[in-house]
Amino acid sequence: MSYQVHPSLFPHHDGSELYVSNAAPKIGQKVVLKVRVPHTYLFEKSFVRIYEDGEPRSYELVLAAKAATEDWYQVEVPIVNTHTVYRFVFVSRDKYDWLNAFGLTDHDVHTNNDFQIVAVPANPKWINSSVFYQIFPDRFAKSKNVYPTPDWAHPRDWNELPRGRSEFTGSELYGGDIPGVEEHLDHIHGLGVTGIYFTPFFPSRSNHRYDASSFTEVDPILGGNKALFSLVKKANKLGIRIMGDLTSNHCGAGHSWLAKAKKSKTAKERSYFYWDKSVKHGYVGWWGLASLPKLNFNSTALKNEMYKGKKSIVRTWISPQYGMSGWRIDVGNMTGRLGADDLHDDVMHGIRQAMDETNPDAWLVAENGDFVASDLNGLGWHGAMNYQGFMRPVWNWLNRNSEIGGGFQGLPFAMPQISGQQLINSMKQFNASVPWRSVTASMVLLDSHDTARFRTVVKGDVASHLSAMTMVLTYPGVPSIFAGDEIGLEGSWGEDGRRTINWEDRSQWDHNFMDNVRQLISIRKSNDALVNGGLRWIAAEKDFILYLRESKKQSILVFVSRKGVNAKIDLSALGLHVTKTLYGNTATGSKFSVKSKGATQAIWEVTR
Repeated sequence: MSYQVHPSLFPHHDGSELYVSNAAPKIGQKVVLKVRVPHTYLFEKSFVRIYEDGEPRSYELVLAAKAATEDWYQVEVPIVNTHTVYRFVFVSRDKYDWLNAFGLTDHDVHTNNDFQIVAVPANPKWINSSVFYQIFPDRFAKSKNVYPTPDWAHPRDWNELPRGRSEFTGSELYGGDIPGVEEHLDHIHGLGVTGIYFTPFFPSRSNHRYDASSFTEVDPILGGNKALFSLVKKANKLGIRIMGDLTSNHCGAGHSWLAKAKKSKTAKERSYFYWDKSVKHGYVGWWGLASLPKLNFNSTALKNEMYKGKKSIVRTWISPQYGMSGWRIDVGNMTGRLGADDLHDDVMHGIRQAMDETNPDAWLVAENGDFVASDLNGLGWHGAMNYQGFMRPVWNWLNRNSEIGGGFQGLPFAMPQISGQQLINSMKQFNASVPWRSVTASMVLLDSHDTARFRTVVKGDVASHLSAMTMVLTYPGVPSIFAGDEIGLEGSWGEDGRRTINWEDRSQWDHNFMDNVRQLISIRKSNDALVNGGLRWIAAEKDFILYLRESKKQSILVFVSRKGVNAKIDLSALGLHVTKTLYGNTATGSKFSVKSKGATQAIWEVTR
């Protein structure tokens, strides 16, 4: 089927530099807000509706610049509060339309999706141009170092597949370590990534290490602190930052805190936990698990240990001496919450304050199960692992394996198959509820150590995988690639996807796909529109989408399809024409076609 693509033309604004003069102002400063309005959209007056001390105020927009196909309007507004929300209205004799972060509507709307500005210092600038690589320490690479086998472990040969869901799931030990990572930094650096996110490296009684028995040292069977410090030093020389993973929600049953608490009811550590005589082990475990004692942040002493104290866990590892560049917070949405207790915001803000004070250039990102908007209002986590606002919609659109994992992200039904319009609406729904700065500080990912591998989600279809990878590396946020995805590793659920990389025999690697990933990473880092640009949806069809990333310096158009297409694209109404093909299907001018037999992708530089 042939599609005629004529972009929908509506007023547009987002939180990027083209539209907001200062995304991190101080209270008392003024900010200029801009809106681009196509000539085909007619109105008589426009206003910004902004809240000052909780009361709405309106300021009229004025014409700032005229162009061939659109005009620019702007308004200067005062920043009165830490958190500023606003939306625009376009008025004519017989109608009015609201423009908020979700888009243009012809009816009244709630403030939940208003644009947001937060009067706090800007997020670390380096994350805008970063590409991260997630490593599960036990499965990436194994050095020649020999370590004692822990009593909980069931050793496996390096190139064996995980056994699957069984009593051994958390105890299969392959022996990957941090010196092994250092030995293969050439591979990581060669991909072009600029950051490594490690899942936990603390001592524990499992291969996943989310049951920490200490937060003060690196697991000796990973090489200990010496190995991590050596890696940090070498990685930093290559321009690669290292980020850790912290379980603020729980620790492990082997932690000395629990031992001291059980030994004496007067020990300060007793206050670190919730106690329950109705269960055999006597304390509350996360999801009832005895192996994961839930932490009780009613305890001042625990807060001091975790983040408040000068030598706290959060502060120590991001200090200059230790050299970490940030934290990923495990189950950040559940931290501080249990029954009637809701200390979540207190803990989240406390962690953020500790990081801002110790290393204001450190990145704080949370595993936020359902992308709770209030957690991402700019005052807590910088961003989240964008499972719900990116990964899930992409899976829903591109999947060829709806039964993957026996259910979808904790939902009791198989993956649906959605259209391109549904994909975009899903993404807009999540993006609209948080400040732009939180969108761009969130991890953009296709999979992780907790999910199926994307190659399995698309049943091995390389072209579909490449479409998804193109989106990861051109969408706002911080791209994060799970180690092994670049060579086509598979896996049907989280533990099954935690497969090792065969470094000795690379014949099964998907080298062509890896070359494409390397090229896409380079494009991501070297094009200003992908680093600093906003997001404008241009077209949404059932089987393909088209979106624009624009900064002050550059405009880039991205085309992604999930199957074969025959699309005729006309950009003349936008005043745009393709001047350079950066990746994929070649095109020139303002009118061109994209034809393919399977899923396809393109990245074009465009100008007016």
